[in-house]
Parts: sequence; structure tokens; C-alpha cells
Amino acid sequence: MDQHQFQKFRELLDESYQWPDYYEFKFIVKIDDKNLILAKLPGYSIVETPSKKGNYIAISARKLMKSTQEVLDVYEVMSTIKGIISL
Repeated sequence: MDQHQFQKFRELLDESYQWPDYYEFKFIVKIDDKNLILAKLPGYSIVETPSKKGNYIAISARKLMKSTQEVLDVYEVMSTIKGIISL
């Protein structure tokens, strides 16, 4: 995500949420990387949905967030995982 997209996303979060509020993250990763994701999401309510062939898994993670910055920090941490798709 470039700086312009990042700023637009920040503005969208600020307009759409009144913190604290629940936020749901959605990620898709190869099944082998599932534990990498889950290890970075302690305390989250997790729903896992495997792909039809079982090669990938969609992970929905919901938690009460305190601020836009806290949401952005999670996306930044997750961006370090190779091949992750953030929705």
C-alpha cells in the first residue's frame, strides 16, 4: 500500500468508526502459514474457513480496537508475512 492509499484508508476508518469499536480483519494465507497468523492475533475471536482444495485458509479475526492507529498497526504487522492477502 503506497502512502496515498494508506492515508485514504486511515481517513475511511476515522469516518466509519467511533473508537473504541469492534473491527474485523480478514486474511487469506497458505494453510502452512496459518499458525503464523494466529500467533499474531492473541485475544481475537477467530473464524477459520479452508479453501475447497485445502491449500489456503481464510481467517476472520474480530476484536475491540481502541483507535484507527491500532487497526493500522495490525495490518502493518501482518504485512510482514509473505504471501498474505488482507481483505
